[in-house]
Amino acid sequence: MVSERRRGGYGLVLVMIIGTYVLALLAGSRSMVAVLLFVQTLTVWQALRVSGARLGMRLAAAAVFVLALVAAGADVLVPGSPLTGFTFLAASALYLLAPFSIVRDLGRHRGVDLQTMLGALAAYLLIGMAFGFGYACVAALQPGPLFGADGDPQLSQALFFSFVTMTTTGYGDMVPATNPAQTIAVLEALIGQLFLVTAVAKVVENWRPRAWRPVAETPVPGEPT
Repeated sequence: MVSERRRGGYGLVLVMIIGTYVLALLAGSRSMVAVLLFVQTLTVWQALRVSGARLGMRLAAAAVFVLALVAAGADVLVPGSPLTGFTFLAASALYLLAPFSIVRDLGRHRGVDLQTMLGALAAYLLIGMAFGFGYACVAALQPGPLFGADGDPQLSQALFFSFVTMTTTGYGDMVPATNPAQTIAVLEALIGQLFLVTAVAKVVENWRPRAWRPVAETPVPGEPT
């Protein structure tokens, strides 16, 4: 059952995450945001399936998707409403569900192989995108611009700022002007570093491709072993 569940494995999840990221960069209209939500749900569902998520988590993802779809549909009919923020909030919640299940699954792995590496990378990217949609949600709901004089970000800019913050790169070209975005940015930086020094570092430390594994020497007849 495990082999069937992991057919395609975390490699397919990673490809789908990259696909949703590219789609998010192109999502300029409200109708495209609805399409993005649908693709996001497929991505999260695949991640939950591969990681062997419990039924309760899958039902939670389905409920969030329904709410997101309703909000996105209503936002198309009523432009400029607060429903835009709730749509991004639901998208952020979807992407926060999957990493918990992936990390839980990786913790059950006895060894570290390519699937474990891909799973850790997928969880890391999902967290970064979740925060990116979170910034888009704050920008849509708060009265003032998210980045002060630089205004509110496009979705592509929110995702860029999220990964710059998560990796603590800190270019400084975009800075949240007020809370709660400032607090969210601090939280994301902490989570990103904790994830790197624990989950990802542990995986990289224990990963040994077959070509790197030492080959046991064959004893020569007559020589002491």
